[in-house]
Amino acid sequence: MKIAVGIISLILMVIVGLQTLIVSLGGSITHSQGLAQGGAVGLLVAVLFLLGGAFAFGLPLVSTICLVLAAIFGIMDGATTPYHDQTVWGVIALILAILAFFAWRSDRKKKRMASASSAQA
Repeated sequence: MKIAVGIISLILMVIVGLQTLIVSLGGSITHSQGLAQGGAVGLLVAVLFLLGGAFAFGLPLVSTICLVLAAIFGIMDGATTPYHDQTVWGVIALILAILAFFAWRSDRKKKRMASASSAQA
């Protein structure tokens, strides 16, 4: 599950990043301050997707925290600016955060089982 979260997060980082750059550019060209601000927050969401994807392989709890932050910023950005696609990316980040959390929890259980079995032997 860690590998899936990592790969999906990294792929979505590219998509969110490109979309954010286009939205920011469009906001600057049309002098729409709301779109420009939405694009700036979208860039932060893309960076958090990158961090979440990178940490998913070794530190799933850190990945969970990064993806929860991406979800919060994405949902807030989509609700307060004309860049409503950000709400979708926020919900997807929340789903990936939940998956990363369960990956962390299952790793922790496996380590406990391994240490308990080695202590008994």
